[in-house]
Amino acid sequence: MIQRIQTAYLLVAGLLVASLYKLKFAELAVNGELYTFSAKGIFNGETLVFNGLPILIFIGVIALLHIVIIKMYKKRFRQIRMTVFTIVLLLGLFGMFFYFAYASFDGAKIAFKVPVAFPIVAVILDFLAIRAIGKDEALVRSLDRIR
Repeated sequence: MIQRIQTAYLLVAGLLVASLYKLKFAELAVNGELYTFSAKGIFNGETLVFNGLPILIFIGVIALLHIVIIKMYKKRFRQIRMTVFTIVLLLGLFGMFFYFAYASFDGAKIAFKVPVAFPIVAVILDFLAIRAIGKDEALVRSLDRIR
């Protein structure tokens, strides 16, 4: 059942998370200097100020999990469990964005950009995928009862 709607939900969620590698999350203004916050860390021009390795690892694991979940289409219960785990990781990633932005500098003015909302959109898409997988499982079970 690879060509089902849950595959589209999971694929779009995985692409949103994977796109976070290249996009900027926020701009920070501290003492008249402008810093940019991306997946690689917080930069002042080309100088790395705060390393973003944990965020890079989280993004990579979550994107990889979405691919693995798509390929587990024959094991629907395991697919649901892995998707719930991915939702937990996405919420952790969302929290890490705010932790890195606010813990890096005291009194910084932060302007978040649209990609910060991508994990929340991915959580919604993962939830929709779980519902669709559950419907498929119910359909298969109802057909097993008829036989």
